[in-house]
Amino acid sequence: MAFLRTLRSVLRLAFLAFVLAFSAIGSGATADNYRIKAGDTLQIEVLEDTNLSRPVLVLPDGNITFPFAGTIRAAGRTVGAVQSAIVSQLAPNFNVSPNVFVSVASLAPPRAPTVPIIRTYGVYAMGEINTPGRLDIDTKEGVTILQAIATAGGFSRFAATNRIELRRVNPKTGLETTYIFDYKRGRGISGATPLQEGDVIVVPERRLFE
Repeated sequence: MAFLRTLRSVLRLAFLAFVLAFSAIGSGATADNYRIKAGDTLQIEVLEDTNLSRPVLVLPDGNITFPFAGTIRAAGRTVGAVQSAIVSQLAPNFNVSPNVFVSVASLAPPRAPTVPIIRTYGVYAMGEINTPGRLDIDTKEGVTILQAIATAGGFSRFAATNRIELRRVNPKTGLETTYIFDYKRGRGISGATPLQEGDVIVVPERRLFE
């Protein structure tokens, strides 16, 4: 009987080693150079007490907890290092050093890529311009009056380009100021004038003989 029990233990050990080796080949995660990460799930098998065998999640702080072994650092370590640490912690609870097998059951799910937040402000173009409406401007880049006109598709064929208006409301007083931009002759405010949130560009229709 003792021989049969020993034989069964040997066969079980060999089978378990085969399963873990196959798992390692399939996942590629139990290679000696793989460093465990938070979010990975480890499969821990204790041959001498199968009640202890279980999957264990590597917590965000990089640790795992295991019965009779307590808290063990896992993140940043290899599977072999974690296995050795568990054996060391479990050893006082067994007559002989236990046989422990550790493999990576699943890898931490990949993090979603961080999408940069682009903050914008609105300026408006109306009148004799090809694409009137709101323009959303990146706050980091800003925009000039000439750039805004180009973004809005440029002037229509009826545009009075010598008296373009830039209308700006003072947010503190609510008063509106009108600036003239003479694109045709280069007079008035510069085409490089930076626009502010809420600015309105008005391109009037040219007169009959203008």
